[in-house]
Amino acid sequence: MPPTYDVVIAGGGVAGLAAAWRTVRRGLSVAVADPAPGGGATHASAGMLAPVSEVTYTEEPLLRLGLASLAAWPHFRAELEDESGVELDYRTEGTLEVARGADDMAYLDDLAAFERTLGLRVERLTGRECRSFEPMLAPSVRGGLLARDDAWVNPRRVVRALRTAFEKAGGTLVADRVSGIDASGTGGASVRLASGEAVAAGQIVVAAGSWSASLLPGLPVRPVKGEILRLRGPRGFLTRCVRGLVHGSPAYLVPRGDGEITLGATAQELGYDARVTAGGVYELLRDARELVPGITELELTETTVGFRPGTPDNLPLIGPAGPPGVFAATGHGRNGVLLTPITADAVAALLTGDEPPPVTGACHPGRFSK
Repeated sequence: MPPTYDVVIAGGGVAGLAAAWRTVRRGLSVAVADPAPGGGATHASAGMLAPVSEVTYTEEPLLRLGLASLAAWPHFRAELEDESGVELDYRTEGTLEVARGADDMAYLDDLAAFERTLGLRVERLTGRECRSFEPMLAPSVRGGLLARDDAWVNPRRVVRALRTAFEKAGGTLVADRVSGIDASGTGGASVRLASGEAVAAGQIVVAAGSWSASLLPGLPVRPVKGEILRLRGPRGFLTRCVRGLVHGSPAYLVPRGDGEITLGATAQELGYDARVTAGGVYELLRDARELVPGITELELTETTVGFRPGTPDNLPLIGPAGPPGVFAATGHGRNGVLLTPITADAVAALLTGDEPPPVTGACHPGRFSK
């Protein structure tokens, strides 16, 4: 007989692991199947919790979802650190959005006006005021916006904490990839592992990021390639997230408490092209240098490619998907770490027959079949 669990979650990124942790704490037996938990998009992520500075003109439902999840992060962080013993390097100094040219500043001014119509808290700063917050900024920075409510966290520590807390709570990690799902209803649901083994499950959650459509054909999830650099400098080189526009191209720099700086990110529709390209590295360093000249003096410690799971409307897919007893928790795009608490709460509620947070209603996977 194959092993049997109340829930099997296919995929161990932050969404899958957090949903598993929240669910096992409700008394269900839960297994997460992934050969390298946290090794996908989460591993490449910068960990920004920035619904305010990432808002765009057509994504107000995503903004509401992000704000709800950001509000849940302090409690989520406190519980996770307490149960895992892992410090997450969670920081709340906000995001400084800066512009180097007049056109870029005009764009930020328009964006600030739009953000204020949504009730968001942003402050318009002169170039001098920007440099008073971050002295390493270039003298040529013309001005910017300060989004004080944004935060960020180290996603690799989040993964380590979730794995620890999940296993301490009685969860099971299965070091294998789910290659298929059988939920026909004729003999109970199960997942097939790449090794050929079957694992029986009362309910199944597909949280396999950009690979989710291979398990649920027709699920509108695609890979969006992003190239990320990690550098190391002195502690305090930057004290908050710096996002910038350089001749219209976006760049961000995210500092860690240990002196690491994550620099990103390109966004390319190139399928599963895992190459780190010379052009991508050059463009990231070139644009970052325009904002923070001293960046080129730092040690380059890592180049990484990640595949964000994108959807047509940039909202995630959270809820029933496909056969009865099968759920999706995928398609988080660039906001996977930000949306971790709200996703975990929604999935755990669905698996135990409770109502998920109302704000996640817009994320129902069936919205594209209407």
